[in-house]
Amino acid sequence: MDLADLRRVLEAAGVDGAVAGAAGGDDWAAGPGTTFGAHRHDHDKVLVCRSGSITFVLPEDGSTTDLVAGQRLDLPARTLHRAVVGTGGVQCVELHLPAGTLARLLAGETRPVGQ
Repeated sequence: MDLADLRRVLEAAGVDGAVAGAAGGDDWAAGPGTTFGAHRHDHDKVLVCRSGSITFVLPEDGSTTDLVAGQRLDLPARTLHRAVVGTGGVQCVELHLPAGTLARLLAGETRPVGQ
């Protein structure tokens, strides 16, 4: 899955095409054992693990999510999270959507998301 594929998945889920098309994104990789300290973003983040593995921890609710190739994590804006890369490294693709986009999708709103 690349950025274009992820944009198509989000459009199919109800994200307005213009919003998905304009969303910033990143395709990145990290080596085994790399850690990302606790932080927040002002945007919603949709992340897909392309290869390897990564564990996300959400300290505020105590949850942990292990991602392997093909799995997706949706992080609403301002969600405190940290991560640790698995023993085989990781490659991910992510999109940054306007804050509130994911909440509107989950609520089943039919109006264009991001407006």
